Amino acid sequence: MNEQLPTGQQPGPAAEPRISYDEFAKVQLRVGKVLEASSHPNADKLIVLKVDMGGEIRQLCAGLKAYYDPAYLVGKNIIVVANLAPRQMRGIESNGMLLAASTPAHDNVIILTTDADIAPGSVVS
Repeated sequence: MNEQLPTGQQPGPAAEPRISYDEFAKVQLRVGKVLEASSHPNADKLIVLKVDMGGEIRQLCAGLKAYYDPAYLVGKNIIVVANLAPRQMRGIESNGMLLAASTPAHDNVIILTTDADIAPGSVVS
């Protein structure tokens, strides 16, 4: 099926595989407040974060070193995939994943944050 785009519009990126609402509903997004951030001792691209998830402190690893100074992240309210299975990243366990947006070439990466006064652990829906 070849649909015509309105005049002046360009085709978007290739369609991604779709998931059902029930699959998406399994993802738990929560607000986390970055308490500490430091360079990963065994990786050039990773930052290790200590994040208050509201009642528990989690450690996350994120490939942000080329884009952010660790000190800049301290105090930020980030959006975290809270129910992702833990994963070893160069010898350090990561317990979640923060959300970020990136250009296709990865020359610009922006972490998704909120400046709102909202408690760590708050549900993102």
